[in-house]
Amino acid sequence: MLSVSRSVFLKGDDRRRLYRVKRSSTVAGVEKASVIRCVATGERKTRNVELVMESAGAEVVDPWSAVGGGVEDVYGEDQATEDQFVTPWSLSVASGCSLLRDPRHNKGLAFSEKERDAHYLRGLLPPACLTQELQEKKLMHNLRQYQVPLQRYMAMMDLQERNEKLFYKLLIDNVEELLPVVYTPTVGEACQKYGTIFRRPQGLYISLKEKGRILEVLKNWPEKMIQVIVVTDGERILGLGDLGCQGMGIPVGKLSLYTALGGIRPSACLPITIDVGTNNQKLLKDEFYIGLRQNRATGQEYAELMEEFMAAVKQNYGEKVLIQFEDFANHNAFELLEKYSKTHLVFNDDIQGTASVVLAGVVAALKVVGGKLSDHTFLFLGAGEAGTGIAELIALEMSKQTNAPMEDCRQKIWLVDSKGLIVKSRYDTLQHFKKPWAHDHEFVKDLSEAVKAIKPTVLIGSSGVGRTFTKEVIEAMASFNEKPVILALSNPTSQSECTAEEAYTWSKGRAIFASGSPFDPVEYEGKTFFPGQANNAYIFPGFGLGLVMSGAIRVHNDMLLAASEALASRVTQENFDKGLIYPPFKNIRKISAQIAAKVAAKVYELGKLSLLKYTIAFFNMIEFFFSLSGLASRLPRAENLVKYAESCMYSPQQEGPSVIMIQRGKIAEVKTVAAPYQMSDFVRVLSTTKQDQPLTYLKKWVPKTQNKRAVFIETRANSVTCRPNYRTRGR
Repeated sequence: MLSVSRSVFLKGDDRRRLYRVKRSSTVAGVEKASVIRCVATGERKTRNVELVMESAGAEVVDPWSAVGGGVEDVYGEDQATEDQFVTPWSLSVASGCSLLRDPRHNKGLAFSEKERDAHYLRGLLPPACLTQELQEKKLMHNLRQYQVPLQRYMAMMDLQERNEKLFYKLLIDNVEELLPVVYTPTVGEACQKYGTIFRRPQGLYISLKEKGRILEVLKNWPEKMIQVIVVTDGERILGLGDLGCQGMGIPVGKLSLYTALGGIRPSACLPITIDVGTNNQKLLKDEFYIGLRQNRATGQEYAELMEEFMAAVKQNYGEKVLIQFEDFANHNAFELLEKYSKTHLVFNDDIQGTASVVLAGVVAALKVVGGKLSDHTFLFLGAGEAGTGIAELIALEMSKQTNAPMEDCRQKIWLVDSKGLIVKSRYDTLQHFKKPWAHDHEFVKDLSEAVKAIKPTVLIGSSGVGRTFTKEVIEAMASFNEKPVILALSNPTSQSECTAEEAYTWSKGRAIFASGSPFDPVEYEGKTFFPGQANNAYIFPGFGLGLVMSGAIRVHNDMLLAASEALASRVTQENFDKGLIYPPFKNIRKISAQIAAKVAAKVYELGKLSLLKYTIAFFNMIEFFFSLSGLASRLPRAENLVKYAESCMYSPQQEGPSVIMIQRGKIAEVKTVAAPYQMSDFVRVLSTTKQDQPLTYLKKWVPKTQNKRAVFIETRANSVTCRPNYRTRGR
């Protein structure tokens, strides 16, 4: 008899997955294995799930030991899963209705005739078979019928919950059209109305009620191989303020872009909302609000919850999981980033991601304006986490180019907050992150007066207050700059400091303009201008991919500079001729691969420097110093990082894993199994293997195949082992 078994060990933190194919002698006259049965034994926490291919005359499984795990199958619910094909990556049988309800493997009408028979779908679907491309065409037609952006957002979320691959196929192929739907500006409205449109949870909600049990909550999430976490506490959602628990739309949207634009597997992404209450009284009075109905916790209570959360994440998912802080209020954002950047792989997109994408735009704009970075003067409206983060990264790049001290480079950068120009006379009353930008100058309260006094060449808005770049301000910028650079970065569109039309019209068509939210092309005096979008989506997907594929354990500012340089290098002369300082989004996957390669290269470079510091300190016996910042843990380094990044990227094509035959340390055979796949597909591959030639598991990285998962097959004397490879590139 030939049996296929899968054992899942869930005791403690040991979650190892093992697939076996056992060969045993068959009894004379007994038919060969013909069905697959799912059997569960043991207690719930240590349950072993075994899939046995039995002969036609095999004994029926006792209901006391069936899938229910010791509970009598009174209504025959467990027996409904017997004698069905099995998806080897799932703990449960995936066929019939259960397969159609699984968004990861559901293909809808794209199931072929053969698949419908193999997976018990006959009659559960209409008879027509549609390709994925035809499904995409139909859905785009339907989406374009909606006049309200929020309706499109809800339609896309519904699609993600029923057919994951089709959702990402749609988003990747129509990224310029759908990016404003799944993220800014539409996601802002979705967060405001999240309680009303909420249908099913898409991430983890960790509230004050779970204090002391956060590790337990994390283990409730079904996926264990997490690579990227986006977490928010909802206190500063875009430019909309405190939305509390309803800020979950932000992590969900960000991680959709991590997958679509950066190629991170959907199953490796985890959106989390930390609910500590809200100070939004309108939400507290809303009967449909889904969060804690209390004022926001602060101080020690808040710090203890975040400390427990960060420790639990590291314990459950390891050192290399990327934690992205999203839309935290200024006072918490800086503190959390500074505190955990030394112990965790953390990244704040509002501070670091925005800074990197804006620096890339400025570097690209200088190719049109002329001069070096140090030749220009910068004025910011807004001195929060975005404004100061951008300013710091510009100063860092300026210092790198000129070898000048950071203090001198900061003198070229001026900030205006809600009270006016930040100057030395205000030093004692400033928040700590604003103090480095307090320069010697007469205090000026009004932005227009500050523009006239400082005479900047680059004006950057990150205030979150709409229409603050008035006609007077832009005309002043145009009066002493041939090509004034104006970046209105605040989101959503309603909070933008000015519109594209206002910038081009008031500067008489001379402005180099980009915004945080998208604007339509503008025609001025017979010429059409295409406003660029300084969208963080240019940076964070590729940046995250670079960290993941190199196995980085810390984020360093040099990695952000590398990402900016990679993005700026992708802007062509054709883009400049249209007034763009960012490349088109239609090439975003290639751009992300380039960024990931540059970031990974910097990670490896910093790792070598860290080892050098360690060696010198150790042998001199002066200091035991080992800096982990940027140290790559995934070795050896790939020769071509760009190709490696592309090979690591998730593809929404509907295909299964690769079966890789390893023989004496080399790949002997690669076969593809169609998705959704069944155990007999793997058995069929095994039958092609010569049993007299033992295969050995290759204990190092293998070349990337066409698919995103692989199964290693190895044979020994009288048994064959079939197991998923969790270290395969792109997994």
